[in-house]
Amino acid sequence: MTDTPEDLDAWVAELASALGLDPAGVPTGLLLDLTRDAAHGVMRPAGPLTTYLVGLAVARGIPPEDAVATARAAIERHRHAE
Repeated sequence: MTDTPEDLDAWVAELASALGLDPAGVPTGLLLDLTRDAAHGVMRPAGPLTTYLVGLAVARGIPPEDAVATARAAIERHRHAE
């Protein structure tokens, strides 16, 4: 498999479908940007864990954009606390 945006879209669609989710509802760019921000703003392993926690919050009814905004605010607080 190559590393193209089309390949990523295909993977997201495949996994979302396997999980019983609508692939169209996956905010891929928003989540990738958040993962990058956490990995660089906190530490590398924080990237996927942050995204996972945002996913849990969304599953509990928080809109994705709000959950990401909350996570980004926490990342900024962490950066300034160092």
